[in-house]
Amino acid sequence: MKLFNWTNIRLVLMFVLVIFLFSFTSKRNENRKLKQSTVTFVGVNSPFVKQEIVNKLLIENSDNVRSIQKVDLDLNKLETTIDSHAMIKKSEVYVTIDGVLKAVVEQKTPVARVFDNNSSFYIDYQGFRMPLSNNFTARVPLVSGAINKKNSEELINLFRVIYDDEFLKKNIIGIQIMPNGSLIMLNRNYDYQIDFGSLNFAVLKFRNYKAFFQKAVLDGSLYKYKKIDLRFTDQVVCTK
Repeated sequence: MKLFNWTNIRLVLMFVLVIFLFSFTSKRNENRKLKQSTVTFVGVNSPFVKQEIVNKLLIENSDNVRSIQKVDLDLNKLETTIDSHAMIKKSEVYVTIDGVLKAVVEQKTPVARVFDNNSSFYIDYQGFRMPLSNNFTARVPLVSGAINKKNSEELINLFRVIYDDEFLKKNIIGIQIMPNGSLIMLNRNYDYQIDFGSLNFAVLKFRNYKAFFQKAVLDGSLYKYKKIDLRFTDQVVCTK
């Protein structure tokens, strides 16, 4: 009986000691100050946002990351602050065991650049506005003309199709939206206009254009044309 009681007492004492050490270590760890902060960009390698800007968002009102204690950090708030930046899609913020504040940042992906009267802005992959960057210019189609509630969804889908296709992404540099809703496109290396017509059957029209382009490159006829008409889904009509 005595042995049993002594065993229980030892277990209780060990349990209390573990709790004490854990609490002491946690408290001490919370009161430690951060060593440094680092920013890592993932996804598209286009530096629309400088690391210095994200660092400022990380340390908020502090002059230096070394003046911040772990206990004062609100990681969810920091992520919300970074995500509110107009060029950032999402972020993940955490602190390593050795006291480094890290932010993993995914920037927005522009798929078109719109010229609207005297202003200019990007449209990102999700279909939202994205401001221009002083740090980097995206190589995306330049779009002019009216984008409205009636055509915006179809246009954004069209921009995604161009962005996701290596050939189209490389070659389609301009899109003009005409008053009747039809589209005129420009190719990077040739002077002809592409009369795309309406947004209907866009994928099929691009497929026809790519097939025509590959054939015309071989016979050297691309330089002869002034207009490539894709309005008819069963044929490509060329005008010299």
